[in-house]
Amino acid sequence: MMDILTYDFMQRALLAAALVGITAPAVGIYLVQRRQAIMGDGIGHVALTGVALGFLTGTNPIWAAIAVTVLGAVLMELIRWYGKARGDLALAMLFYGGMAGGVLLINLAPNGSNANLTSYLFGSITTVSSGDLTAICVLAGLVMAITLGLRRQLFAVCQDEEFARVTGLPVRLLNLLLAVTAAVTVTVAMRVVGLLLVSALMVVPVAAAQQATRGFAMTLAAAIGIGVTVALSGTAYSFYVDVPPGASIVVLAIAVFGVITALAAPLAKKRARRTAWAEEQCTLELPDSRSAGDDVRV
Repeated sequence: MMDILTYDFMQRALLAAALVGITAPAVGIYLVQRRQAIMGDGIGHVALTGVALGFLTGTNPIWAAIAVTVLGAVLMELIRWYGKARGDLALAMLFYGGMAGGVLLINLAPNGSNANLTSYLFGSITTVSSGDLTAICVLAGLVMAITLGLRRQLFAVCQDEEFARVTGLPVRLLNLLLAVTAAVTVTVAMRVVGLLLVSALMVVPVAAAQQATRGFAMTLAAAIGIGVTVALSGTAYSFYVDVPPGASIVVLAIAVFGVITALAAPLAKKRARRTAWAEEQCTLELPDSRSAGDDVRV
């Protein structure tokens, strides 16, 4: 197992995978709470336009994808605010517009027909360069600073926008910041997981953690732990069997979700029975206490 660390490209890939495993669930927990679990898919399609723009202009696809996805996330929020459009309609615009723009631009690129988009769509452990790793480290640090530093404010906004607005929180600014953070997270993860699968790593570890934990802090910690575990394991597995890491990571995440759900179900039933028994005991004791009180007054 340790032999993979002798390869420089695997050292970069594993470090990138660990960073993705941390950042994706850290953003995904807010999207799940906000019922926008597929937002990562929409942003991923927009990022395809950024990658294609990078091929067209000869610039680094990561930075081009960041610029385009941030713009797309901002536009989505503006449509939701001022266009009176529902969140799902804004996401649909991201889906179709991003995919169409990517296909158009990649065919306009000088070598567009030969451009290898597979590594961006499904991830590739061999193509994470030193420059990519530097960008991923910087962006991951930014994402974690926002998601952890503003966790109370973001939690309040995602839980109940109206209540957060009444308490004086800048709801629109926080919503915009969350959308931009999700866009940055997609670009961080696209080299490892791939644009088409990044949403799964943002959502599935959170869903798995929710089966076994209570409270926001515990769920976030468990989701990050699951994310890092499946990201590292999936990347290592893809090295040995020569498959795209994104597919391996997502399949492992879903498997972990299934196992945790199967183990948590009996515990949940046991807690439910215990709660029902306690409520029944309280119901039985209340008439006795009232009778006793009546006797004393008589």
